[in-house]
Amino acid sequence: MFLLSYRLKPRRVIVHQEPFFQFYTRMRNHLFSFSKRRLPLYHRRFFNSSIPDHLYDPPFTLSQKPRKPKGKKNKNIQNGAPNIKRDPNLPFKSDLPFEFRFSYSETDPSIRPISFRESPKFSPFGPGRLDRKWTGTCAPVQHEVDRKRFEEERNRVLGAPLNEEEVAELVERYRHCDCARQINLGKEGVTHNMLDDIHNHWKKAEAVRIKCLGVPTLDMDNVCFHLEDKSGGKIIYRNINILLLYRGRNYDPKNRPVIPLMLWKPYPPIYPRLVKNVIYGLTYEETKEMRNKGLNSHPLMKLSRNGVYVNVVERVREAFKTEEVVRLDCTHVGTSDCKRMGVKLRDLVPCVPILFKDEQIILWRGNFNQEQSSDSQW
Repeated sequence: MFLLSYRLKPRRVIVHQEPFFQFYTRMRNHLFSFSKRRLPLYHRRFFNSSIPDHLYDPPFTLSQKPRKPKGKKNKNIQNGAPNIKRDPNLPFKSDLPFEFRFSYSETDPSIRPISFRESPKFSPFGPGRLDRKWTGTCAPVQHEVDRKRFEEERNRVLGAPLNEEEVAELVERYRHCDCARQINLGKEGVTHNMLDDIHNHWKKAEAVRIKCLGVPTLDMDNVCFHLEDKSGGKIIYRNINILLLYRGRNYDPKNRPVIPLMLWKPYPPIYPRLVKNVIYGLTYEETKEMRNKGLNSHPLMKLSRNGVYVNVVERVREAFKTEEVVRLDCTHVGTSDCKRMGVKLRDLVPCVPILFKDEQIILWRGNFNQEQSSDSQW
């Protein structure tokens, strides 16, 4: 037998040139890449505790941006409101020739209040923000204003009157209900801050659409007058409770009038009582009988909340030709709105409100054929 001898070749030894701790760290990360869930719990604990913390390289890098410390914001609090920067142009100086009121169409300057619910020294424009003094109901002009110069400036801004084609184009553009340039006029009527909203719309639009609802719709002529008088524009379209207010041909948004804003709604003052126990011209028994007659009568109209009341005055005038007492059903309208409507109907019809009960308005046509002073009548 011949013996076969095999020559074993020497195995090749790989010598790692990298340091031991880098090699060990790389191998450890390679083992962890499979999944930790596949390893038993004691193996995972072994890997976490066997390598020192200074040799472990996490698989993600931390953010190098230093975080800002969360400190308290510096706020200069004045009168409960934070003011970061104070406007150097304060107090505001406005050249508008009328006194500033919260509502222009729903207040009568001739009627003086008997008391105030808050001190007149608290101006709704804020302390030191207006060069006019707040009297409790308005901020009158401190110096004499040239009304003639103001009218000339207004006519210059309006320019030449629009022809029929231009009016039709503007009406077709802004009269629709989906118009973006719309202002809603509610029970407060033409307010002071609404004037600033109108001028803001006039920056990018030639006209603004105004939708009127609620008590002001009883006297739309009064609303139109104050809109034109206070804003300087012109109403080119009127349909029931929809108005289009045109800014004028020569309107420049950069030279708009200065209109300081009211920061809060002032408390309404206390006025004399609207309905007295005994109506002037009637005895106590006649007054009581008239009120019972009105409560038991059929309602002339049923009014809804925030509705359109443009035809209420004419309906009441027609009813007074045959009836002595008229009842208006104002269920769900609200007590405050009922009294506001009673005041407007008293002056527009004219008539005498004799009762406000359970959101029902009882009106008496009165003895207006006799010569009576307005103070004694009301």
